[in-house]
Amino acid sequence: MPPVNSSLVALGTPLPAFELPDLDGKPVSSTDLAGPALLVAFLSNHCPYVRHIERRLAAVTADLAGRGLSVVGVASNDTGIAPDDDVDGLREQVERAGFTFPYLVDTTQRTARDFRAACTPDLFLYDGQRRLAYRGAFDAARPGNDVPVTGDLLVSAVDLVLSGREVPEPHTPSLGYGIKWSPDNEPGVVVH
Repeated sequence: MPPVNSSLVALGTPLPAFELPDLDGKPVSSTDLAGPALLVAFLSNHCPYVRHIERRLAAVTADLAGRGLSVVGVASNDTGIAPDDDVDGLREQVERAGFTFPYLVDTTQRTARDFRAACTPDLFLYDGQRRLAYRGAFDAARPGNDVPVTGDLLVSAVDLVLSGREVPEPHTPSLGYGIKWSPDNEPGVVVH
């Protein structure tokens, strides 16, 4: 499967409202996520691009949470296509990677569509007014490219947002496996 780049959604776009269940079925709403910055990370258990960065993502986000960053992961893959991304698989990933943030399940894929998420990982960073401030890559590491996994691109963006500054473009798009869309949910299909 060829990798897919994330869409570079327009900066300043408002945070799409959402309410999704976490891995225990407890609803988490976009309005529950307070703080001067919010990262919404579209992730999956099976994707080698996510697996490549997941431990460092856990460490970086835990550190940044101590500085005011709210973080939420969202799993949107159709589990009929990607069965390892079911709730049990996501629980294994949380334990393996050490995620400390809520991991939400987007079974309808509406949230992924609303964000215009394209791949995993796909990272969306919002400022305190919940306007999109950064969308792009965690860092330059990819499976097989021998670049160390640091999270430097995300850390720099969060530092700027927390200090009230803009994240200068260009932003490097994320790269990963495309979201496994249910046939009726693929981008471009009208949902009624």
